Amino acid sequence: MTAFFATIAISIAAPDKGAMMTKEKAAWQSFKDKKTDEFTKLLSPDFMAVYADGIQTKQQEIDSMKKWDMKSFALSDYKLVMTDADTALVTYQVKVEATVEGKDASGTYNAGSIWQMKNGEWHPIFHTNTKEEKPAGQFFFKCLRYLLDTNSIPTRQSSAAGAP
Repeated sequence: MTAFFATIAISIAAPDKGAMMTKEKAAWQSFKDKKTDEFTKLLSPDFMAVYADGIQTKQQEIDSMKKWDMKSFALSDYKLVMTDADTALVTYQVKVEATVEGKDASGTYNAGSIWQMKNGEWHPIFHTNTKEEKPAGQFFFKCLRYLLDTNSIPTRQSSAAGAP
């Protein structure tokens, strides 16, 4: 009888970090490879995504594959939080080399997904990612350093030349 309960506990135990990361990578790989059927089966029927350019339904997410030409992706800093036995929240960074409608979309993105167990299978119900941007302050200081180093900043004396 103890073995029976142990078997049940193992079969319903929460997935480990590696197993969920494998599922997340599989989603990215099917998107990269434009495997529409595989990607469609993976996503929950109620899937939603949020990006800088708007909110997408499952169908819109599938349709967006046509716009992307992804050469490579690599996940890192992967974290898993089980909010309950059937819901996994994952966050990570993904470095992407890609174009979207011919425009460069390469960079590092901060990403998150929510996966839900239904009928014995894990499916993503939500995804978001945002391209990591360098803070504007860093750019400002780099420009200022360049101007100072090249003596390109008009000084009060040079701009006031000829003034009383």
